[in-house]
Amino acid sequence: MTPEKPRQIHEYVPGKQATLAHMIAHPSPELCRQIGVEDSGAIGLMTITPGEGAIIAADAADKTGLIKLEFVDRFTGCLVFTGDVSSVESALDGAVRALTEVLGFSPAPVTKT
Repeated sequence: MTPEKPRQIHEYVPGKQATLAHMIAHPSPELCRQIGVEDSGAIGLMTITPGEGAIIAADAADKTGLIKLEFVDRFTGCLVFTGDVSSVESALDGAVRALTEVLGFSPAPVTKT
């Protein structure tokens, strides 16, 4: 008899929110390689629900900071971009501001490591 595997259920609750807005400052080249992004001064990560909000956040981030959009997924709401530390920080702030002030989303604090 084999033990039962635990089940994981991922569920999105309807609503408008930025659930993650995080900057990884000075990532190692190994981390960049492992996740498939350009080796740069910083990586910006966001998760938005509904997922289509990632498109709007990507647009706002791109217009706010000198960044390179690495990944935008309208289905999961994931957004990844790279650039120098100040550009990524500005892009995160701009994206969160656009989502909250223009679209009425619940904000996520911008965090850093």
